[in-house]
This record gives sequence, structure tokens and C-alpha cells, in this order.
Amino acid sequence: MSNYKTLPDTGFVRLTSIIAPSGPIPVSKSTWWQGVKDGRFPKPVKLGAKTTAWRVEDIRALIERLGR
Repeated sequence: MSNYKTLPDTGFVRLTSIIAPSGPIPVSKSTWWQGVKDGRFPKPVKLGAKTTAWRVEDIRALIERLGR
């Protein structure tokens, strides 16, 4: 869970900074997107036509909720 500390305090992060292998949430991309669809994981924010990101605050809250 050392990567949890490397998240910025505020702003947005891309999926590669959230999920394994370099992110603090150890799930695959398909599992992540299914979790978003099911409501288990936070909804993304579209920053552009081909740019999707998540609010850091939402990711930190998810990590706390998961007990990590």
C-alpha cells in the first residue's frame, strides 16, 4: 500500500495510477470498470474527448473504505 502515499493531495489521477501493478488498488482494468458500473468504485470524470480521470479525494475515500 505504499503507493497510497504517492497519490497527490488533490486533483485528478488516471487509471494507471489507481490499479495494479503501479497503483494502490490491486485489481485488473476489467474488474475496475465492472466495479464502476456496479457502483463499488467511484465514477470517472471526463477531462476531454479521450481523457478519463478520477478525483483523488474519491480514490482516497475508496482506499479508506476498503480498509487499506
